[in-house]
Amino acid sequence: MASDPFSTRRFNRFHGRVEGDGRPCAVDGCAEAGEFRAPPPEGPASHAEGPRWRWLCLDHVREFNSGYNFFTGMSPDEIEAAQRPFAGWERETRAFAANGTTPPPKWQDFSDPIDAIGARFKERMREAQARADAKPLSTDDRKALKTLGLTIDADRKALRQRYTELARRYHPDHNGGDRTHEKALQEVISAYTHLRKAPAFA
Repeated sequence: MASDPFSTRRFNRFHGRVEGDGRPCAVDGCAEAGEFRAPPPEGPASHAEGPRWRWLCLDHVREFNSGYNFFTGMSPDEIEAAQRPFAGWERETRAFAANGTTPPPKWQDFSDPIDAIGARFKERMREAQARADAKPLSTDDRKALKTLGLTIDADRKALRQRYTELARRYHPDHNGGDRTHEKALQEVISAYTHLRKAPAFA
């Protein structure tokens, strides 16, 4: 029988579960134990107030994490600073002990039940990338830009130019009647029709 991945403190410290306090889940109507901490709806406390958390059950902390965006409320400059390759390295950290007694974790022992660093990480990073002019981009906007081969900072003029270029490239009238590119042409038309009505291109 496989061992319970939550059965030892060694594993618990890696996935964030805190057992044994008998606290209930903070979601109204939930009778499960609150064993995973999350920031409160109003946001984290200031340094002067100290840390402030609410405790959730596994299902509700998963739900919280699926909608959490680290970059919410940041300006484009703050997002760019947080995404720098060496962000955080300028802060002083404690020295590692040369003869520490705690062995490093083995990857085969690692458990990630709340998907903290799972598949949604890359998606969140893409969602967080902002335009230089701070105009909003929806997921559909980003998909349409990708279809047209445009960057997220493209303007209305670039959008029209790219649409004209691709429409001519794929239209049968410009390919001797060849209709093999009809699907690509329809995707280009659909992407352009969507983007010209999007707030970022208003």
